Parts: sequence; structure tokens; C-alpha cells
Amino acid sequence: MSLTQRDLAVIWHPYTQMQTAMPPIPIVRGEGVLLFDDNGNSYIDAVSSWWVNIHGHSHPYIAAKVAAQLSVLEHVIFAGFTHPSAVELAERLLQILPDNQAKVFYSDNGSTAVEVAIKMCLQYWSNKGIRRNKIIAFKNAYHGDTFGAMAVSGRSAFTAPFDHMLFEVEFMDLPNAENIEDLRSHISHLKSELACFIFEPLILGSGGMLMYEAQYLDQLMAHCREEEVFLIADEVMTGFGRTGKRFACDHLQQQPDIMCFSKGLTGGTMAMGITTCTQQIYDAFLSDDKYKTLFHGHSFTANPISCAAALASMDIFLLPETMLNIIRIVTRHQQFAKKINGHPKIKEVRQTGTIIAIEWETSGRTSYFSDLRDKLYRYFLDAGIILRPLGNILYILPPYCISDDQLDYIYSKIEEALNTF
Repeated sequence: MSLTQRDLAVIWHPYTQMQTAMPPIPIVRGEGVLLFDDNGNSYIDAVSSWWVNIHGHSHPYIAAKVAAQLSVLEHVIFAGFTHPSAVELAERLLQILPDNQAKVFYSDNGSTAVEVAIKMCLQYWSNKGIRRNKIIAFKNAYHGDTFGAMAVSGRSAFTAPFDHMLFEVEFMDLPNAENIEDLRSHISHLKSELACFIFEPLILGSGGMLMYEAQYLDQLMAHCREEEVFLIADEVMTGFGRTGKRFACDHLQQQPDIMCFSKGLTGGTMAMGITTCTQQIYDAFLSDDKYKTLFHGHSFTANPISCAAALASMDIFLLPETMLNIIRIVTRHQQFAKKINGHPKIKEVRQTGTIIAIEWETSGRTSYFSDLRDKLYRYFLDAGIILRPLGNILYILPPYCISDDQLDYIYSKIEEALNTF
């Protein structure tokens, strides 16, 4: 039996209608931007394998650091114990985050990082003896697939079977010049009930790579701070260079109280989530009353191997040449956006940092279930490119080591597709 046949006999894949989906492609090796299947075919990983891989596959430096850690300590319970890699990672991460971030809480992935953030905010007010249990979030947001993360995500086909079980959330439009005052007024009206405002800064990823301006988010954040509403920045996707700066919040004047990280945190090598918070939030859990403890944890919290991968990834991320590569990709995307903007098949081109999104003009509204999605997906696979459209929205979100020639090849195939579909 082939690897694909063996897979189909035993595995249920994520976000996949197993009855109608293409058989999975068996990937047996990765190197740089390329992935190789069992027949030796190569594919440019233009979406960083679900946005996690920032330095390229099988990076020798990260591999060496992980291998060294494996021979020293593979895991230790993190309740009542610690280890060098966890301490060093927290120290180094806090050095490059906004100054108000003071403490690091480890978890397993982006969704759990969001769960921790929500629980921190809700329990903060509970520990203070104040009833503030509503959360405000953006329409079309996506924060994860666990129940708390689903609750603060926009209602959609993803959440529909569970909508009746999700807690109430106040959803609002992305801020702009026309609606900012209405949004501020809405927050003021609800302020005595609001525990926090959670947002994906500058870019709503799974919602369709929807982009909005930092100045209006700044205004919204400043107003929340005036009304004592905590701010949670979900940087699971936008963190570690995706927006052209180290973190999306580096584009802002205001800073969040809590930040969530995963994906690029370990360079795409290992699963890990991190939630950071201010001293104010941390202090609300310090008490002689054990009931005020943050009761949250995972078996693999602060796993030493994941920490080693994250430390190695940070070494590479902070190299000057990495930022030069980020700037190069930003510039190339801007040039390509300018070139194709106005094409009759394009409804809109959106670009922030290393992310460019091209929304195809369709007869209906934008939809994750657009038939165009499968056609484009297959078209690019046949061309040796992994692009995973969000319905009729095609986007490029590459590892930073992608070459100009590889970018040019992707751009050329997109132009061909625009003239084909």
C-alpha cells in the first residue's frame, strides 16, 4: 500500500471533508522553502505550512539545538518545577515585547494561548469581586477551535454546530474613519460589563486576510483603556515578523495587557503556545486564598524541546539578515500588488507586511466554500506551489528564506490563474 492509502485507512484530517477531498499528498522531506513528496516532486510552501514555518523546513540550526536538548532533558512537569530553557525563553521574549509585558504563561498552541488569555481576564475581575464577564471581539475574527476561542471568534460554519453552547460575546465591525465614534460609544455603553477586548491586530487571518489600519485600532484601544477594559492581542499569526515588524503591536502607540503567541514562535518546528501579561494582571492572582489561583495547565506546558526550538528560532529571527529578508518580501509583494491591481478578475488586493491577499471577483459574496477555492488549490499544486485559498481569497504568506526567483514564479502562476479562472 502507498503512504496515501495507509493514511486514508486510519487518519481523519483537519478542516477536511474526507468524502470529497483530494487524497493527501505524502510529504517525506523538507528543505528550505521546499517540501518533497514520495515521488520526488517538490512544492514551494508559500503558506508556511499553516503560517508556522518562518525560517524554512528542517533548518539545521534549529535541528541541532533540538537534538542537543533531547540528550539533556525531554520533559519535566512544570507545576512546582522549572528548567533552563523555559526561563531563558521567557526572559528573551519579554525583552523584545512591549515594556508592559511582565509574565509568561506556557501552553500548547494558539487556541490554548487564547483560552489562557480569556481566563486571565475573566478571573481577574472575579478575583477582584467585580462582575465583568462580557467580551468584545471583531466580526469575522478567528481565535481558535477550542470552546473559549470559538466563542470569541465570529459566528460561521466553523462554529454553527456549537453556537448554542458558546458564551455571549459582543461583536463589532473593524474600525475605520466612518465608524470609530460609534464603536467607542458602544464600548462606553457596555463598560461596566466588559472584561476585555480581544483582537487580531491589523489582519484577520482565517476571516479572509481582512486588513485594517493601525490608527483606528489605536483609537479603539485607547478608549478601552479609559474604560478599564483589558486588551488581548492575538498575535498567533501576526507575531514574529509577519506584518513587517517584529510584532503587529509594534505598529501601535497603545499596547495590550495580554498577548498570545504560537505558530512562528518555534519556527514551525514544535507545538507551543505562550500568553504574556502585565504585572497588574499577574498580581490579581497573588493571594493567601488558593481559590484565586489560575487553574490552567497542560501536560506538556513549557516542554524543554519546544523551548529549545523557540530559542533557536529566536536566534535566527533576531539576525539582521532575517529582517532584511522580511523587508525584501514586503517590497516584492508591494510591487506585485501594484502590478495586478485593477485586473478585471480581482475584487481587491490587500497587503500588509509579508502577507498579500488577492480576492477574486465572483458572482456571489466572499465565501470559504467558494467552488473557486478547489480549482485554484489544484491549479497551484499542479504547478508545484502550495497555496491554500480561503474560498475566493488567495494569499501568500511565505517563509522568510524564500528567494526572489521563487516569488517571481509564484507571482507568474497567479497571473496565469487570473487569466484562466
